[in-house]
Amino acid sequence: MRWTLLPKPEKEKVAHISKQLGVSETIGMLLVQRGIETFEEAKKFFRPSLEELHDPFLMKDMDIAVSRIEKAIENQENILVFGDYDVDGTTAVALVSSYLLSYYPNVVTYIPDRYEEGYGVSYQGIDFAEDNGFHLIIALDCGIKALDKVTYASKKGIDFIICDHHRPGNEIPKAVAVLDPKREDCSYPYKELCGCGVGFKLLQALAKNRGQDMSDLVLYLDLVATAIGADIVPITGENRILAYHGLKVINSHPRTGFQAILKQVKKEKLTITDVVFIIAPRINAAGRMKHGNHAVALLTETDMQKALLFASEIELYNTERKEADQSITEEALQQIIEKGEEDRSTTVVYKDSWHKGVIGIVASRLTETYYRPTLVFTKNGEKLAASARSVSGFDVYNALEGCSEYIEQFGGHKYAAGLTLLEKDFENFKNAFEKVVSETIDPKLLTPELKIDAEIDFKDITPKFYRILKQFAPFGPGNMTPVFMTQNIKDVGFGKSVGADKTHLRLVVKQGNSPQFTGIGFGMAEKESIACNGSPFKMAYVIDENEWQGNVSLQLRIKDLKA
Repeated sequence: MRWTLLPKPEKEKVAHISKQLGVSETIGMLLVQRGIETFEEAKKFFRPSLEELHDPFLMKDMDIAVSRIEKAIENQENILVFGDYDVDGTTAVALVSSYLLSYYPNVVTYIPDRYEEGYGVSYQGIDFAEDNGFHLIIALDCGIKALDKVTYASKKGIDFIICDHHRPGNEIPKAVAVLDPKREDCSYPYKELCGCGVGFKLLQALAKNRGQDMSDLVLYLDLVATAIGADIVPITGENRILAYHGLKVINSHPRTGFQAILKQVKKEKLTITDVVFIIAPRINAAGRMKHGNHAVALLTETDMQKALLFASEIELYNTERKEADQSITEEALQQIIEKGEEDRSTTVVYKDSWHKGVIGIVASRLTETYYRPTLVFTKNGEKLAASARSVSGFDVYNALEGCSEYIEQFGGHKYAAGLTLLEKDFENFKNAFEKVVSETIDPKLLTPELKIDAEIDFKDITPKFYRILKQFAPFGPGNMTPVFMTQNIKDVGFGKSVGADKTHLRLVVKQGNSPQFTGIGFGMAEKESIACNGSPFKMAYVIDENEWQGNVSLQLRIKDLKA
């Protein structure tokens, strides 16, 4: 890893905010690094308020979307709430459908089949709408590139309202309304909402139009927080407010489906990290291994017995997903070695029998191993489908645009995308992708970067310091958990490899005459020789709590260490 110590902000700014808040200079520095320089900004950061959410009608086409939905209700039309099969899509469908159903009965949900229909708006979905008398489809977390499908629907007398957050192509679909803050012609102040977040803005507008206020919508925020965590959008601005209050709902009034999931894993108070690693994979597993409808059913169920049944089914899908992900990752790593492709700038692997539901996870695993832009392909009908993942600082979406002559269809973000192509174009695409990436990527981006917020001494780590640090949560892109570095530390003689397979490193460390701390480095046993040879070393870590037999103590979660 290359360590990058973030530049120290201006001393005057740090001194000013530290004095105003009565906090240490280190806390002041962390705040200024996050763009917080005044008491008022700090108040908004530490106490995110729902009153700070933007007016939903600032989003282009929001007024048209609301009036079309109100017209549908007035005319007793059937409304189809359509969404993608991942966490962002299924939470968005559960969100919008359950809100509409709270006052209007003619609402049905539709999640496309990952294998039969593929990503996004589908012709089968539109045919289903026509066959069942739907004249309005609300598409969530998809649709911004569905030009032909929206035209196909309008010829059948079906209107579309699109709520998406992906980057539009050169043309916007001719839907009744297209809500997407990333539209060039949309002046909405916050651009980083997830799909469920855009769905929530629609709810906010509908509620406002009906004379309701935020208190009527708070209990829906658990779904929004889950989508924000799972979709890895920045936890800044509006997303931070929505995630903060959504987590409160998850921990105080969890919906029946969440309670059922948590009973499976025996977990109580959740952080955004827990949402990402406990709730999100289980919701995702339904769409990956079976069908996204199972996730929507669990998220909207109010009967605990039924929810427990759904949750136990989803637990099985999640176990299947883990097994598939592990075996495919092993096969893919073997393929890279056999083809002698360890030293390329990209990873592109393909096998026709790989499970389409887990190729995105496998792409993430391969990125962790080789740390370079990665694509994992499998056969999907007559075509090949792939999931793309990138490394920090490199835009994989732009790289795919550079190879578009070989691609049938693609969409996504800077760090994650999906695409399909014809099998005959695979080798040409693979070579073109390697060429585009190797010519455009800064070579240093191919070594993982560890960003360090501040260098501190162990004497600075106190219970009060940690209490304030905890209030920086929820953490995520744009507001990562602070990483600290301390130099000249030594293991006091208890350092050793631990765990069933001895792959983790446990140290007891001190710096000079400082108090000693326990440090744990997951998967870092190979660093034992650096830490346990009696010589001083430097360590990068985050501070967290360890609870053991009712006692809570501060511990250091080691990110890396160097001689």
